[in-house]
Amino acid sequence: MKTGKVYLIGAGPGDPGLITVKGLECLRKADVVIYDYLANEHLLSFVKEGAERIYVGKKGGDHTLSQEKISTLIVEKAKEMKTVARLKGGDPFIFGRGGEEAEELAEAGIPFEVVPGVTSAIAVPAYAGIPLTHRDFTSTVAFITGHEDPTKEKSGVSWEKIATGAGTLVFLMGVGNLPMIAAELIKNGRDPETPVALIRWGTLPDQETTIGKLANIGEIARAKKIKPPVIILVGEVVGLRDKMNWFERLPLFGKKILVTRSREQASDLSGRLRELGATPVEFPTIEVIPPESWADADHCAGQVALYDWIIFTSANGVRFFLERLLALGLDVRDLKGPRVCAIGPGTAEALERLKVRVDFVPREYRAESILEGLLKENLQGKRILIPRARMARDVLPEELRKAGALAEVVEVYRTVCPRGDAGGVRELLREKAISAITFTSSSTVNNFVEILGREEAAELTAGITIAVIGPVTAATAKSLGIATTVMPGEYTIPGLVKALVEHFRSSGQRSA
Repeated sequence: MKTGKVYLIGAGPGDPGLITVKGLECLRKADVVIYDYLANEHLLSFVKEGAERIYVGKKGGDHTLSQEKISTLIVEKAKEMKTVARLKGGDPFIFGRGGEEAEELAEAGIPFEVVPGVTSAIAVPAYAGIPLTHRDFTSTVAFITGHEDPTKEKSGVSWEKIATGAGTLVFLMGVGNLPMIAAELIKNGRDPETPVALIRWGTLPDQETTIGKLANIGEIARAKKIKPPVIILVGEVVGLRDKMNWFERLPLFGKKILVTRSREQASDLSGRLRELGATPVEFPTIEVIPPESWADADHCAGQVALYDWIIFTSANGVRFFLERLLALGLDVRDLKGPRVCAIGPGTAEALERLKVRVDFVPREYRAESILEGLLKENLQGKRILIPRARMARDVLPEELRKAGALAEVVEVYRTVCPRGDAGGVRELLREKAISAITFTSSSTVNNFVEILGREEAAELTAGITIAVIGPVTAATAKSLGIATTVMPGEYTIPGLVKALVEHFRSSGQRSA
């Protein structure tokens, strides 16, 4: 009987950047993704459109499906001739029950591959600044489950050997049994003064590290009410954390930052924030779509060589206009006639990627600075094309016309307010779990307020850092009752991120 194929994929310890290249490739071609509680949901953004997503997470004893039913589900989906990605936190074969699932697949005659993942046993200590081995401390390490099968009559852990048999001990999923683990280690010869680290939500911006000793770590954990997921690390290497704690010292560590850009453009800003330790929460308030009619754009594209200047005011304008040229059988070589202006480095970069030379980028990245630069020339009778969104400001074309130019605005895209559930974002704002909100255009502010309602938007954003990309966006926000906290000197995405870092550094804030 013909079947599909199953990939048992290690999703890594939490940070989505730690999935392997092969794991990502398998995820992208899957027809069905069956994923766990500890597999970062951001990885689902790489799944192809139309693929089935099935959550089978197990959290604190609350099981969506039993292990037996999960294995049955995987087999059933494969028998439907589907490519199945079984996405598991960490590594499938290290306390991930991947071995049991592989057995079931083998018995059912289902082809499968195991795609190893970065196990939390090594990644989480690394993100806490703790090396598992170090020539001055130990050359041995052991991985131990802290949560054995409760139906076992006898523990599978040889405490008398483990206690002193390895310099570094890493316990996974054991915080509920922490007092017993500490007691067994001490009872079997481990020094009560041995340093211990409890690392919760390792490799994620919510990471929290608690330090103690075997003698008191149970009491510390109880007082701090530490809950799973936690890795327990026992050994002298824990003392190196003071020197090597790199992740929790990142400038935006622990910050949840709302990103309101369109889904297509959010990744750049989100990626920059994530690199600095923040958790980007993507809440697209604009959707970029083609115009209702291409007639005007096609007319302008057909005579593009007749223009003296083309002014691009956004990367979206570049993308849609150049795509339209190609659709008409033209290409970038047809832009050899007009000179090209880009409103900022992001727009200029979009043009340069398409091998279009940019002749002018204004000193400040807004319409007024374009005017300042172009008005140095004699614009009388010059034909200027501005491919942009329908709802953009009219300052630029009006001033160009006053200077005698024949400025022609053509709509090449529209920005609309997306439909979607804002309940999750409302809850985060209500709980003050969001450290900052970023607005990269007036449209993002307008639609944010439209989605939440003006009164509620003003109420929910009160006291939260509001970061806007420039003065025009700040003015829009102010008109809607939202006060700007952060605005960069350079009106770009890198400038906005830099300004956020400087703001939080000067305010001395840590986490949300």
